[in-house]
Amino acid sequence: MNGLHLTADLSGCARPALLIDASSLARETRAAAESAGLAVVGEHWHRFPDSPAGEPGGITGMLLLAESHVALHTWPELASVTLDVYVCNYGGDNSDKARALMAALAALFEPASAHHNALQRGVLRGGEPA
Repeated sequence: MNGLHLTADLSGCARPALLIDASSLARETRAAAESAGLAVVGEHWHRFPDSPAGEPGGITGMLLLAESHVALHTWPELASVTLDVYVCNYGGDNSDKARALMAALAALFEPASAHHNALQRGVLRGGEPA
């Protein structure tokens, strides 16, 4: 097994309503995954309660992909989002699909700044590092 694991920390997001609307966020994330050519096989989304001060709670959500997963965590009080996209490359290289999904999700939030990381994971079939 081997694969590509991408993360992004987004701040100054210009779409604050998306940071608190679980159904819209789920719909947009599914559409981005499917557009990238990835197969959604399950999902779970949770909106946290508003704070005692009345600030809206954020969302934690994920899509289970045939290729692995995508996870999102929003912090509306910080106008921030963290993204996590991991694809396995079993049976074919899904790296470009992971990159396309990450680019679509990052653009969705219109961040003022973004910090991206990429990690090659696992080993190839012959036991060689990925």
